[in-house]
Amino acid sequence: MDFLESIRFDMIWNYKELFIRGLWVTLGLTAVGYIGGVILGLFLGIGKLSKIKWIYYPCKYYVDFFRGTPLLVQILLIHLAVIPSIFGHSLGYFVSGATALMLNCAAYNAEIIRAGIQSIEKGQMEAARSLGMPKREAMKQIILPQAFRRMIPPLGNELIALLKDSSLVTVIAANDLLYASQVVAGAYQRFYEPYVTVAILYLLLTWVCTRVIAYVEKRYSNSYIPRRRRTFSFSRSSVGG
Repeated sequence: MDFLESIRFDMIWNYKELFIRGLWVTLGLTAVGYIGGVILGLFLGIGKLSKIKWIYYPCKYYVDFFRGTPLLVQILLIHLAVIPSIFGHSLGYFVSGATALMLNCAAYNAEIIRAGIQSIEKGQMEAARSLGMPKREAMKQIILPQAFRRMIPPLGNELIALLKDSSLVTVIAANDLLYASQVVAGAYQRFYEPYVTVAILYLLLTWVCTRVIAYVEKRYSNSYIPRRRRTFSFSRSSVGG
């Protein structure tokens, strides 16, 4: 009881606006990084399946680089070197952080998408081509919809991992959740309350993501049966009384 009474909830309440702003920054970085990572990862994943060397090898080297180097190094490299060398100055922590998260996420999503496509039987593509369907149209209409069902669990895991990895952007002074906890800890010289608060917030965010992913996985599973809507029919006798 003495331990619970010593917890200072007032210090969290006094900086509630900073935590709320950090929450939105975390969600924004995760959303931009993940959506961009899925789109770019789709092209990279298909590129790694290509038999054309000038398409295959750049995609392969890209995936190997971003999967083989730490995300923290990538964030610092993009923020301090790549973006300033291209634009002549920094574009802020959000652009640098979102870009690094997107490029890193795309490398992992590329492998997920490649594996998902390769898990579909080759006879599916051969049957589509035998019917006169172009390869690109067969990939779009037949292969990808089937592969998407198998990609949902690993893509969901990548979303949760990216949400937690977004805390690394605090090294470039991003005003995210971890930054808010560091400010509070420095102001009061107390570390338990701010870091436990951030841990709980991340836990809630990952729990929500887990529930959404579970619903999407169930919705697109082969055994999903839509719930029938109730219909009401009125007979002439019931209406007339």
